Amino acid sequence: MSNNKLIGAAVIGQSGGPSSVINASAYGVIKTALEADCITAVYGANHGIVGILNDRLMDMSKEDPAELELLLHTPSSALGSCRYKIADPEKDDTDYKRILEIFKKYNIRYFFYNGGNDSMDTCNKVSRYMKSVGYECRVFGVPKTIDNDLFGTDHCPGFASAAKYIATSFMEVSRDSHVYDKGMITIIECMGRHAGWLTAAASLAGLSGDGPDLIYLPEVDFDMDRFVADVSRIYKENGNCIVAVSEGVHYADGTFVSEAKTSGTDGFGHAQLGGLAARLADVVKAATGAKVRGIELSLLQRCAAHCASATDIEESFNSGKTAVEAAIAGETGKMVGFKCDRENGYKCEYVLFDLEKVANFEQKVPLEWITEDHSNVTEDFIRYCAPLIRGDLVMPMENGLPRFAKLKKVFAE
Repeated sequence: MSNNKLIGAAVIGQSGGPSSVINASAYGVIKTALEADCITAVYGANHGIVGILNDRLMDMSKEDPAELELLLHTPSSALGSCRYKIADPEKDDTDYKRILEIFKKYNIRYFFYNGGNDSMDTCNKVSRYMKSVGYECRVFGVPKTIDNDLFGTDHCPGFASAAKYIATSFMEVSRDSHVYDKGMITIIECMGRHAGWLTAAASLAGLSGDGPDLIYLPEVDFDMDRFVADVSRIYKENGNCIVAVSEGVHYADGTFVSEAKTSGTDGFGHAQLGGLAARLADVVKAATGAKVRGIELSLLQRCAAHCASATDIEESFNSGKTAVEAAIAGETGKMVGFKCDRENGYKCEYVLFDLEKVANFEQKVPLEWITEDHSNVTEDFIRYCAPLIRGDLVMPMENGLPRFAKLKKVFAE
């Protein structure tokens, strides 16, 4: 850590999939940076690293402070996002030379990147390059991912709000599916390619007696015959069955169960999944003859700000604030993360992790938190997750609807 006071501008970019609270993290960075004496200007990169490459930087000092504050309750990525994979600087430094050119043009000495695994990889590469060319720039990752799979940190900003939405949705669907004299089977598909945190969060609905009967995660192999047998048994016993399943469940050979696995890939080569609930519904209907509904939550679970966790909003803002404070103090090449204590209530401490360790590592649901028959999660997961969704949400409203931030987006020249 360097103790010298570094004078210069700051830029923040957002990357990857949006969430309910990614803007709360951005606001933590922007507000803290605008108030810092050593930071001469604060810019927002329009569409993440692509905005830097294209010299599309927004002057955040031109925004109304009241509108900026509304970012706390505004979903999606207010600065614009991207899925752009930059090469390793040792193999191709074309993009990095351009980034350095832009940084020099605006005297940017602080770079904050708000995103998930791939964003932390980008952040780490930029940090390495700046060091290699001797340009002093303090680089920080500000975590975001509803997938909750970033290395080291107890949990990730965005996960709790998506988890709360999923649990709430399961409670509502449970009530809906039990109203008729004839039962039904409901299969609900949640996001999660390789990590099942979001799907596991459906178990929280069980705290109110409206949870799923079965939960299937991608951490363990999926067996279709066993799945059909489990669903059939519960339906026969109860006259109803509700299932939570991760989009990324796979067979023992690694192939995705989802039929839509070949629908395309994103900029990082990840398969775009979907259609799993409908496929499983067809299989179960053929096997049982029951009324079966397949529901895909899809994008609804990402940006459900109306159902955000107040704890998530607070922690997300603080992660951005902590990043700026640590950078000003001389830290670089780090990601802000959470260290939590659940022994006597719930306490969250903000800590720093090396980007080298975080980048491109997926943290999955511990196998010991999955039941032996692979069809549910244990109480350990519920104890872990339950505190994260708490807190009373007070959302600004207008015309009976949420009032989201409306940024002017004044571009720097």
